[in-house]
Amino acid sequence: MKPNVVVFDIGGVLIDWNPAYLYRKLLPDEAAVSAFLSEVCTSAWNEQFDAGVPFADGIADLAGRHPDHAALIEAYWLRWHEMLGGEVPGTAGVLGRLKNAGVPVHAISNWSAETFPRAKEIYPFLGAFDVLIVSGTERLVKPDAAIFERFLERAGVRAEECIFIDDNAANIAAAAALGFHTEHFSTAEALEARLAALGLLAQAEKASA
Repeated sequence: MKPNVVVFDIGGVLIDWNPAYLYRKLLPDEAAVSAFLSEVCTSAWNEQFDAGVPFADGIADLAGRHPDHAALIEAYWLRWHEMLGGEVPGTAGVLGRLKNAGVPVHAISNWSAETFPRAKEIYPFLGAFDVLIVSGTERLVKPDAAIFERFLERAGVRAEECIFIDDNAANIAAAAALGFHTEHFSTAEALEARLAALGLLAQAEKASA
């Protein structure tokens, strides 16, 4: 069965997000940035916000354990928008073409419920999704199967009807295990080629012509 529903991840597929973009402004060199993000504001620490923990709680806890870095830790919230590197080239255009043609487009994203509204103000295309599952709101995080199951229930579709696009291999594996078609994202061009092979972009181009 070919998919007729497209499900996007957001960070790394549509939006370039990287804490290093901020901390390169605040620390003296790349080695200091790498050390800070691997030892203090780690990816594991950030994951709690994707799971629904308030930033105020996570920052207070970490600053209490690293008081010498308190100002840098607080910047993670206060200057969060400076971690956004812009749109991933080309992918929002693919989303727009699918949406304009009436192809159902949805998203499942690991993202804090507190920062997602800030991203939506900057990137209006985040309002294009028919069903949007934000992990921080749901308190479920990819690659947990439960977040995919919640999406299927809310969207009223079967996994076999969907192609799920993500840049994270673990998330791709979890979706595939549930029966989703998958595309491990690398570039918008590769994504376009896959969607064209499935007939989804041809459908979009014909409908928008």
